[in-house]
Amino acid sequence: MQYYNLKDPRIRTGFRGAMERGIPADMGLFMPERIPLMDAGFFRRLPQMTLAEIGTEAGALYTGEDIPAEALRQICIEAFDFPVIIRQVDERKAALELFHGPTAAFKDFGARFMAGCFRYFSSRYDKRRVVLVATSGDTGGAIASSFLGVDGVDVIILYPSERVSRLQENQLTTLGRNITAIEVEGTFDDCQAMVKHALAGGSAGDRVRLTSANSINIARLIPQEFYYYYAIGQTGDGKVLSVPGGNFGNITAAAMAWRSGLGISHLIAATNINRAVPYYLETGRFTPASSIATIANAMDVGNPGNFDRFRRVFDDDHETIVRSVSGFWFDDDRIREQIREEYCRTGYVLDPHGAIASLGLDAYLDSHPGSTGIFVATAHPAKFNDIVEPLIGRKLEMPDSLKGFLGGRKQSVKMKAGYSNLAGYLNDRYMYG
Repeated sequence: MQYYNLKDPRIRTGFRGAMERGIPADMGLFMPERIPLMDAGFFRRLPQMTLAEIGTEAGALYTGEDIPAEALRQICIEAFDFPVIIRQVDERKAALELFHGPTAAFKDFGARFMAGCFRYFSSRYDKRRVVLVATSGDTGGAIASSFLGVDGVDVIILYPSERVSRLQENQLTTLGRNITAIEVEGTFDDCQAMVKHALAGGSAGDRVRLTSANSINIARLIPQEFYYYYAIGQTGDGKVLSVPGGNFGNITAAAMAWRSGLGISHLIAATNINRAVPYYLETGRFTPASSIATIANAMDVGNPGNFDRFRRVFDDDHETIVRSVSGFWFDDDRIREQIREEYCRTGYVLDPHGAIASLGLDAYLDSHPGSTGIFVATAHPAKFNDIVEPLIGRKLEMPDSLKGFLGGRKQSVKMKAGYSNLAGYLNDRYMYG
């Protein structure tokens, strides 16, 4: 498998090269040269396969010769050592709960897989690796947890000041060791732009190599396909799939799994009021904007970094996309209402991001009688207990994996938005440090 630059298809590399570079110098994105078609035997075996088995078989088509089969199997076993739970909410819809990992967010899947790949390649590195991450909430915590203590790797996480929850901030700022948190005076889009410019410009001198662990890195995105194979294997073909969208890596992975032959009947791109993609689906025009803060903060992205990949999965054809994907967006009032009403109606507790996916699925199913679907629940509701608990009228139990972050001591580097500030920090730290 080769990966090509969306901006300049002449630039090609293998899996390892795409992972290590993160993005090319022109700030394009690496994309697999083809979406592999899974064979009929794979789909017949899905109901009996574990997530690690799915990842080993499907992942091998993407990693090629860069990671031997046994090494890939071990990476998947270690990365996916926590459950995926599919919970039936009512007769029409089920929740795909992806928040049972160590940081209680779906980002654990991609982050742990990528960290495993880094560990495998680490003995072959000739320079220290610096992993840059922009986060709007959950990505940073998952990356920090997954890469903590990995030899030869520093992780630097940029997050928007006062735009993440206290628990999310503690997951970024309290670990220390090889994890550094940079608190940016700006938005997630500012953080993402700073990371992209640093990767493209190579700032940090000659002593280190930069890469990214955001979903702009293809090694983060690929493993997100695996849990969609698992979900359909457990529930059967023909389901509508509703995915909450921020940077649009998660739904891009769903679309890739679908194009590989997975039996999904329709995709739903559900967002908060940062609605650039639903607007594109409606009009054919993509108009990124400054991000707006909402209670679903991990989705506060005005210019989704994976949107070009998403379009390319459908051959960049708007008519094909709108036949396959529906878009819906919801404001904070509607999100709160859904959390309250779903709990009263079914007893199921939603976090704000899962509420958006649930709303999107409801909107589609209401106009398509007889259809059934799955919505993606991306974060544990207790991560947003200040929002959820007043709506449902009871206290939520905090997962054991998160309790240790409640009282940690915050350590962060304050920084103004702008690439030059990050470039200066990296050069000072690695050229002269």
